[in-house]
Amino acid sequence: MSMFQHEAKQFKFDILREVAKRCYEGTLTDNTPDELAHLLVSSNTDRFRCCIYKEREVIRERTKISCLKDPKTGQPVSNLQQIVRVIEPACDGCSIHKIRITDNCRKCMAKSCLVSCNFNAISMGSTRAIIDYSKCRECGACARNCQYNAIVVTERPCSQKCPVDAIRWDESQIAVIDESKCINCGQCEKACPFGAIEDLSWMVPVIEDIKAGKKVVAMFAPSIQGQFDEATIPQIKASIKMLGFADAVEVAVGADAVTHYEFEEFVEKQAQGINLTTSCCPAFLNMARIHFPSVYEKNMSTTVSPMVALARYLKKKDPELKVCFVGPCVAKKQEAQLPGTETDYVLSYQELAAMLVSQHIYPMDIQPEEGPVPTVFARNFAVGTGVTKSVLQMAKEKGYDQPVKTVYADGCFECKKNLLLMKVGRLDAQLLEGMSCPGGCLNGPVVVEDMAIAKKRMMAENAKEKPQTITESLNTFDFSEIDMHRKY
Repeated sequence: MSMFQHEAKQFKFDILREVAKRCYEGTLTDNTPDELAHLLVSSNTDRFRCCIYKEREVIRERTKISCLKDPKTGQPVSNLQQIVRVIEPACDGCSIHKIRITDNCRKCMAKSCLVSCNFNAISMGSTRAIIDYSKCRECGACARNCQYNAIVVTERPCSQKCPVDAIRWDESQIAVIDESKCINCGQCEKACPFGAIEDLSWMVPVIEDIKAGKKVVAMFAPSIQGQFDEATIPQIKASIKMLGFADAVEVAVGADAVTHYEFEEFVEKQAQGINLTTSCCPAFLNMARIHFPSVYEKNMSTTVSPMVALARYLKKKDPELKVCFVGPCVAKKQEAQLPGTETDYVLSYQELAAMLVSQHIYPMDIQPEEGPVPTVFARNFAVGTGVTKSVLQMAKEKGYDQPVKTVYADGCFECKKNLLLMKVGRLDAQLLEGMSCPGGCLNGPVVVEDMAIAKKRMMAENAKEKPQTITESLNTFDFSEIDMHRKY
């Protein structure tokens, strides 16, 4: 039975499952990409590309990425900061040309397309207008002026969804990512209908460390609720430990601590007349750091993300630990490479699901493992406005009686707009929460379940939890000796 309706996601999952299976068995070799290409694409497999050989080449490159190798060379990846990668054989499904004249063209007498083109790229053929693509600059003037709507403008989904203009084309019209602009938000990966953009995977190193007897602890993000059918967090925690992890801990524990310290920083900034942004979304931070450096230096919260807070907390207790974050986010894989994060690996929910299925572990069937829990406020970091509401709750608990005006930037383009407003001093708010994924982390690029379904399950589970303040949570999980400031 397929886990995804999106065929490219299903192929990705099938590859991850097979790689995980072979890694646990000790049968993962340099020949694995070719083996999986023939296993997953047989002569009678439904094809999405021109031939079986191209299908297999796409599988080979996907497999290499799943093993933390360069999709072209098969060598270990050298640049671990650039997480999203283009699979070239899969990147020709989109229409090569942005501007196309359709069969609707009747070679009308007005010839508005020809008149409006400033590059002499349009001429009249025997039955309709023709574009000379060697001259066309894709300005769209012809399409705007055609009274018959016979000319269409088709934006490539990856480029259309990129908020920082980081995707261009090479001479063969294959997508190329500008690493100096890319914020690793993963929106291009999520948008590509052909699965031509994928994220690097640390699944193999994680499994190898587990098999080597190293103490690897999994930290799972709040948005894990609802990702595995109706399985609860205690069931998911027990399932993760069955994979060989020494322990599994909710990152929401770190979110409670982040709320406390971010509120303190907010109060300090307000005393200086400076507005503040939240710090938990790494793609939002990347956008500010790369594209709005003045805002990053002046307004961006210096409090670490919940992932980093919990990683430091765990390694303070045991410096020998290996720490692995599990979440819905591609940018977290890049954040973990930055100095001072104390996070060794990052896995996506899709990768965790592949590991579980490869070992025939199904969370719904597992006996739950109960233990201390963080607040519902922290778990709600998974949804848009959750961070802001948590900070406002902390203000309430601290007796802060000043009015706080907040704004929530929902998705990368809203983040970009509000960072620009903040840069020019026109943001009408004291606290800006930015989430690169519309709706929040539950809608991340590498989730398993649809956001609406996962959110419904999350709310149902959290409704059963005993009410708890953030202060009470921090009495259980003491972060007073942890450095909560980022070093990047």
